Amino acid sequence: MKNKIELISNLFEGVEIRSVWDPEKEEYFFSVVDVIFALTDSHNPRRYWTDLKNRTISEGSELYAKIVQLKMKSSKDGKMYLTDTLDTEGILRLIESIPSPKAEPFKMWLASLGKERVDEAFDPSIGIDKMIDFYLNKGYSLDWIKDRIIAIVDRKKLTNTWRKHGISESNEYAILTNEIYKSWSGMTSSEYKNLKGIRKENLRDNMSDLEILLTNIGEVATRELTNEHHPIGLEQNKLISEVGGSIAKNTKDDLENKLGRKIINSNNKLIDKYK
Repeated sequence: MKNKIELISNLFEGVEIRSVWDPEKEEYFFSVVDVIFALTDSHNPRRYWTDLKNRTISEGSELYAKIVQLKMKSSKDGKMYLTDTLDTEGILRLIESIPSPKAEPFKMWLASLGKERVDEAFDPSIGIDKMIDFYLNKGYSLDWIKDRIIAIVDRKKLTNTWRKHGISESNEYAILTNEIYKSWSGMTSSEYKNLKGIRKENLRDNMSDLEILLTNIGEVATRELTNEHHPIGLEQNKLISEVGGSIAKNTKDDLENKLGRKIINSNNKLIDKYK
């Protein structure tokens, strides 16, 4: 699936499920009453949701705590109203809690996903095969996929290096990654995504080969500098990440000078040079 909103929409076979994109959390939130209507055909989905919500509270379910109220446009009068929403994980948990025959296909789908994860735990190559098939179906070549896998391994080497130098929180990894991006491209990763017109999609999957090259240079340089200078903690690692990104920027500036054009662009579909 292209992204989570497409996944949810396809699950409900064309029934409109209103959604809101939260740019800070980088997550879609979906209308609970729309999902309930799609699964139950209830004449009063709001009442159904109230009863279900009360039941989940009495049973001690954590689902209620995940509810976020966001403004959504009403299909009746076109006005914006606060609406109970859940993110993708919450919506899938909601489906599991609805005792409706129409929910059974979704529960079976969730069960099959669970089985796949168990199978992958015993044989991780299954997950790699799926990733390869996914990219092939998207039109990427095997050579591109091979380079992508190598880049994933290199990224893992970088995060492992950061971990050895006092970085442990997920937000810290994001901060350091943004330092690299800002140094060579002038943008954070979210700003880069905005330029490409993408949200949940992976940024590197939508880069040109030169953009990927520069990203890799920045990350590999940061890894080697970190191993050499042994910074400890977020602030020291930020300085090293900035230097690593600047090395990629020097390469970018030199390339652009030789090419006579800008490397960073808004295209979000990779043109595979191997095809």
